[in-house]
Order: sequence, then C-alpha cells, then structure tokens
Amino acid sequence: MTDSETGLKQLALHDLHETLGGKMVPFAGYRMPVQYPAGVMKEHLHTRAEAGLFDVSHMGQILLRPTRGMEALCLGFETLMPVDVLGLKPGRQRYGLLTNETGGILDDLMFANRGDHLFVVVNAACVAADTEHLRAGLSEVCDVVSLTDRGLLALQGPKAEAALARLLPETAAMRFMDVISAEYQGAELWVSRSGYTGEDGFEISVPETVLMAFAEALLAMPEVAPIGLGARDSLRLEAGLCLYGHDIDATTSPVEAGLDWAIQKVRRTGGARQGGFPGDLRILHELDEGPERLRVGLQPEGRAPMREGTELFASDGTPIGAVTSGGFGPSVEAPVAMGYVAASHAMSGETLLGELRGKRLPVTVRPLPFRPSTYKR
Repeated sequence: MTDSETGLKQLALHDLHETLGGKMVPFAGYRMPVQYPAGVMKEHLHTRAEAGLFDVSHMGQILLRPTRGMEALCLGFETLMPVDVLGLKPGRQRYGLLTNETGGILDDLMFANRGDHLFVVVNAACVAADTEHLRAGLSEVCDVVSLTDRGLLALQGPKAEAALARLLPETAAMRFMDVISAEYQGAELWVSRSGYTGEDGFEISVPETVLMAFAEALLAMPEVAPIGLGARDSLRLEAGLCLYGHDIDATTSPVEAGLDWAIQKVRRTGGARQGGFPGDLRILHELDEGPERLRVGLQPEGRAPMREGTELFASDGTPIGAVTSGGFGPSVEAPVAMGYVAASHAMSGETLLGELRGKRLPVTVRPLPFRPSTYKR
C-alpha cells in the first residue's frame, strides 16, 4: 500500500506500529518506525538483555526456482557473486555479495537452500535493481519471483529462542544459519536462525494473512518489545556489521570491506570454480596482495560520536580515510564507528585523528566487533 500524499509505501503492520506509538519516518521508500516511546537507548539495551521484535518487511524477498535443476541454478548464481553456492546444503543459509565488473559490491544478501529452490533476502533500497540483475543473469537456469505477499520479522536477543518456541516449538533445535519451515494458524512460515544485531535470534518470513496475529502473539510475551530503526542501527554498529550504501557500495570490494571470510576457498584458490564472478581480477588480486585500504573499527576518545563523513588523518596530518558509520554504543557505553583507512594505518591500536567541529581529535583503530556476538553455533 502506498501513501498518496508522500508516495511512501506502508508496511502491512503500519497500523500496529502506530498503535504501539512508533515514530514513523521515511526509509528506503517506506514509512518505518525509527523508535517507540521507550526510546532508542532502552530498545537497544532491551534487545541485548531480552528479546526485540523488528519489522523488516521492507527488505526484498525473492525466490529462485530452478528450471534446469538445482546444480545449474547454484552454478549460475556463482557467476554473479564470489560465494560457494553449490556447497550450501539444504536447510542452511549463507551470506552473499553481488559484485560488479570492477569488483565493487552491488548488494549484500542472505540466501537459503530450501531443497528445491533458493530463497534470497536483499536490501530494501536494492530490491528493483537486484531483481533485474538476477533475471538478467539467471534467466536460463531459473525463474526469479519477487514476493509481495509476505512480511519479514526479526526476533533478536538472548530470550528470542524461548519466546519463539512458544509459538513454533521446532525452532528451539535450530543452530546459527539453519532454515526451516513451520506452521502457524495454517500458514507456512520460513524461519532462519540469523539476524543483524550480533545477538542470537531469528528472521521469519510470514504470509500477510497471519502476519498481524503472529506479531501480536510475540509482543504479548513479557520479554518481547518492539524495536525501531534507531536501535537496529546501533546494534548492528556494535556488532561490526555493514550497512549497504554506507559501509559498502558499488565502489568498495569485499576484501577492502573485511568481508573476505564470505569468499570460500573453492572460489578463490585453484579448481574449476575459482573466479568466474564479476570483478574477479581485482578481488583475487586483493586476496593475494592485500587492498590499498581497509574497513576498521574506530574508538573515538571522550563521549562525542564521530559520524559518517568524518575525515580521518594520520598523526602527521596526512588524510587517510573517512568514517562510514558512527554513533554511541549503548552496550559498550562509548562512541563507536567504522570507516576506511589506508592499509598502512589499519593496525589495531593505532591512534588517528578525526576532524570533529573544526578540531582534530584522537580516535583509535579497534578490532571488530565492538561487542562479541552471541550466535547459537
């Protein structure tokens, strides 16, 4: 549904967000709740201590249905990204990266092997471009179906398992990156044990026919609270997770971004499946020789955050990079940031200078994440 005055799309749970007191703001073409009456700080800390419910239905949900068999589909998908698709077993999910011919990142995504098809979740701002890109690259091996009748919820935090298991008991046995189907009020839900907060949790694709009932059932539980975009951003920042369009984009390579862990050995060293993806010359070269710049964690001194766009300098005043994400980390009780710096200045513990309101203030390179993840392995 689209608002005729603003041109913004409305979430299927829009009325619920307003009833809960959500402050609605424009985001990726949607009206989204940035926070609820508790506020960003309390929402963040609640997710770390109990369980937070996020409506992420703005994300794109896409099915890849093979027309020439799953092997052909998987190998075809590998021509679009430097990831081992063929080796992903049914019932498992993996992080992926669509790359361009210069080795930049068109989008990052999650994809799951659901036995007879792949289920892909892409970033909201990239849905149209990704769908077109997938159709152009995979038309000979699959049908690309963009889903418009399902919502997507994320339940995150140390009490997420106990809460979800009351409604879907089979989810308690899942491990990180498992995917299953589960039934709720006669509808089929698709559940993955994953998320964007660094906490244990789940992402659940829910048919809109039962979306309201399912969300309300979760929110009726004492440990579950609604969480908005503000806390989602501070949670993912503490977890050292990239935000597309900020920390990664069409100019940054997976290696520069510190995402080389997502490029499995079979795609990078020897054998018939080495390379063969867009930008492979640059990416394989950077894997061997190292990139000229790297994404790093940054810890500003004092209490003032260094936000996106803050210029970074070496101690001698040489410009060496910029902040791409920054804010206050409620769990670590300090400002935190990420950015790109020249590889020669990316060593943990090195002190740099960030230009903040006309002054150059100390900021220290730190390893990511700022807070250890708690995924259920």
